[in-house]
Amino acid sequence: MNNIRIYQLNEWFNDGIQNIPDYQRKILKIVVDNLNDFVVWPEKALLLNMGVTRKKSERHEYPKSIINAAKKKNIRLDSRSNGPAIAAFEFAKGVRVKRYSNNIKWTCNHLYSGKFPYPGRTRTLHAVKNKYHFTQSAGIIAIHPIADALFDEYPEFAWYLRVLAFRKFKYDPDRVFLKKVGKYGFSIKSKKQPEILK
Repeated sequence: MNNIRIYQLNEWFNDGIQNIPDYQRKILKIVVDNLNDFVVWPEKALLLNMGVTRKKSERHEYPKSIINAAKKKNIRLDSRSNGPAIAAFEFAKGVRVKRYSNNIKWTCNHLYSGKFPYPGRTRTLHAVKNKYHFTQSAGIIAIHPIADALFDEYPEFAWYLRVLAFRKFKYDPDRVFLKKVGKYGFSIKSKKQPEILK
């Protein structure tokens, strides 16, 4: 993967996928060209401040204040491993689309999944292991199963979405686009910080 050309994002993306098989490149281009059919963003940056990370076997417990806020907004809290991240996405007015095949909804994914470090770097944020990012809606999307598979396979697609999160929310936890970033992944110079729901 080459360094991102943030102001020529589509050109950068197309250049980056030139060396993959033609049929895979066509699928990627269809998804990117019709991104609103494959990815849903939250409306705002919101941190569901529970100070937790993803648990594999244990269930999450929500504080009473979040339980009450969820009831008011008709949000169903899930105690399973990714439940708090899904709740953050929904509190931030993100909508999970129902799948055609059954009654389940699109997956909520973290844009920073510990995969695909930026060129010249050896690591990238693994949001589910960080209490400031596991429930940060600016780094969470609802994603169609086809796009979900592409996101996990192609670094150019993952970084394409990360750039869009930066454009939309100024969210840059890996400090790729901003020099000074606070613990929540936003510019420390910005007056607009993410909402924190406690």
